[in-house]
Amino acid sequence: MPDVRLKEVYELLDMHFGDLHWWPGDTPFEVAIGAILTQNTSWKNVEKAIGTLKAHGALDPHLLAALSDKKLGALIRPAGFYNLKTKRIKSFLDFLHREYGGIMEEMFHENLRTLRRKLLSVKGIGEETADSILLYAGGKPVFVVDAYARRILLRHTIINEENGYGEIRKLFMESLPRKASLYNQYHALFVHTGKIYCRKEPLCTYCPLNVLARA
Repeated sequence: MPDVRLKEVYELLDMHFGDLHWWPGDTPFEVAIGAILTQNTSWKNVEKAIGTLKAHGALDPHLLAALSDKKLGALIRPAGFYNLKTKRIKSFLDFLHREYGGIMEEMFHENLRTLRRKLLSVKGIGEETADSILLYAGGKPVFVVDAYARRILLRHTIINEENGYGEIRKLFMESLPRKASLYNQYHALFVHTGKIYCRKEPLCTYCPLNVLARA
């Protein structure tokens, strides 16, 4: 069932932060690799790993697939859990080459629902990573639910602890127009709000959403 409060949350945050132009990346492939690397680490560490891949001229589906696991692991080491993430990147590369000839554009020509299902079948790609790839690399209208979104929504009693990823994602997609640009900005607003105000020890007094608590 649609929730009108989500529009108010968006308007308050958008007015406060403005257009955030998230997610950084020069190509859809770079964005996809970044989505895998950002699992369980900070974006600062992902940027270091992406920078290293670029410096070695390896940020290409064919060139990256040709690297040994050891070499790839060394290049992405700054992102942490590099052995695990090497396996996940290689699994994604195997999928990309097997299904779409290693061409990202071909992958995004796939039917959205079908592509999401296929991405979720790739070992190491969960719902948040799959939706990040679809939204930020493919420009598809899917909402990304992350820890910041969950924390903010819980504190404003828009969701409860029992709500799973799919339920929260569905809530957004039923409550808002299905526009990739809107979902992109909304997710970025949650990330910034979570980092600056809605921390584990929240700074509610200064948060642009504090008017909701008084409503």
